[in-house]
Amino acid sequence: MPNVYSTSIRFRLLFAVVLIGSLTACKQSKTEANNTEQTITILQTADIHGQLFPHDELFWENEQITFRKLGGLAHMKTLFEEERNKNPDGTLILDGGDLIQGSAYAALSEGMAFSPIIKAMDYDFLIPGNWEVVYGKQTMMDVLTQYDTPVISANMYHEATGESLFPQYFIKELKGVKLGFISYNDPEIPVRQNPSFSEGIRFDPIAENLEALISELKDKQGVDVLFLVTHIGISKQYDLANHPALERVDYVLGNDTHERIRKPLQAKYTKVTEPGAFASFVGKLSLTLKNGKIVNEDYELMEVDPSKYEADEKVDSIINEATAPYQEEAHQVLGYTSVPLYRYFVVENPMDNFITDAARWKTGADISISNGFRFSTPISVKEGGKSPITKANLWSMLPVNEKVKIGKASGKQIKDWLEQELHNVFAQNPTERFGGWLVRFSGMELTFYANKPKGERVASITIGGKPMQEDKLYTMSACRREGEPLPTLCRMSNTVETEVMDYTIHDVIEEYLKEKGTIAPALDGRAQALDLGPNVLSQLPGTDYQFH
Repeated sequence: MPNVYSTSIRFRLLFAVVLIGSLTACKQSKTEANNTEQTITILQTADIHGQLFPHDELFWENEQITFRKLGGLAHMKTLFEEERNKNPDGTLILDGGDLIQGSAYAALSEGMAFSPIIKAMDYDFLIPGNWEVVYGKQTMMDVLTQYDTPVISANMYHEATGESLFPQYFIKELKGVKLGFISYNDPEIPVRQNPSFSEGIRFDPIAENLEALISELKDKQGVDVLFLVTHIGISKQYDLANHPALERVDYVLGNDTHERIRKPLQAKYTKVTEPGAFASFVGKLSLTLKNGKIVNEDYELMEVDPSKYEADEKVDSIINEATAPYQEEAHQVLGYTSVPLYRYFVVENPMDNFITDAARWKTGADISISNGFRFSTPISVKEGGKSPITKANLWSMLPVNEKVKIGKASGKQIKDWLEQELHNVFAQNPTERFGGWLVRFSGMELTFYANKPKGERVASITIGGKPMQEDKLYTMSACRREGEPLPTLCRMSNTVETEVMDYTIHDVIEEYLKEKGTIAPALDGRAQALDLGPNVLSQLPGTDYQFH
């Protein structure tokens, strides 16, 4: 198995071959393109989260939830080829990260099942997301190397040597138009993820080299169209697009928060997109250029509809072979649900009510908490029926199977922690927003104001049906995050009498489903924003964007 340094060298050699090939044809094709209009097609995927097969997808239409079947990488490959055939010399395809975490097949193979699949998808380049580190630095490098596809990131370094993990940018010429792409991953990964995941990797702030790289590509490399490909979330991406440094950037191709941008968001200096998640969507950006300048542009968020795009036979075969060792375990039925399970709303979701209720049932804690994760495909249920919950569903809901941790915290600690968690989601300053949606919990009721200042958002907290007492100790359960101090529970520090149990969160869910048989978690108002509507699926101040 290659070490980290030989892996990095392989990335650089692969990148050099691609770059030299594109530069060789530059002068001849550039002249041909000067006096004619050229159309360039950019196809973008993001946040696939290990979802290989068609699945239920949730939509918000006419003020209600509906479900449709979308996705599947073999079907996405057919969409790719149809679009390439429309513009064979002018199409580029990229992925924006979070590929190898979020499904049973990803977790059970530690991402290795994806190497032959992604290689067969024929991406032009990829970037790492915040979850690419989930199996550790060495495994990440091994998996990404085996894609045989350029991977770029401008702010990820070997901690020991300061050497960049990947090339910092990607250049490709299509139809005489020189395209440049600079990539950034989230600098807060060591905090957002378990600290142990990213050991050995240094993440620099974007501002550290942003202006220098823009100058490099525009002034020295002569790039006609410049893109930032970022995995930092829609709020920070939109904020970045308002920064004067982006005056010469044509698009921010955003990723991370699973937003379904159907019309690019126009910020002060450039435009921002995000193409949804779970291989359900492909963002298609069509640019018409003359003399290296954009004269027309069009954007479409395409749905990967299996009934419209038949599965590509080659990719379908590779997927079946790569997942065969895990199929039996993945299809194991653990229990049933008589109501849909989903995780798309900012404040409260039935999927997380189910998970935290199960944890409190097992531990006997006053409060059980879980992160405000965005990932996991939903489970739909036909009216009057029920749907199975499989081991594959469990891995999608909880892709990291950590042991359960129990500790005690005072009411004052809990209130202060909730204030910080609320700020992480609703901060008016986009740079202070953090990760997913509101933290989830069972055994506690919270009312709050999303739009009040930091430290003033909590309106009321009830625990066990009684108003919280600030000087009282409450027992809490959460999942252990490897690498964090023992007294820390879900970013709450200094708990007492803290211990790690001998069972995992998957053990809890399986035991709960075995006991209950069929579940029906309700939206019971355990978390309520007093200044927001009941059905908030996204929040981006300063725009008219709505998730649907």
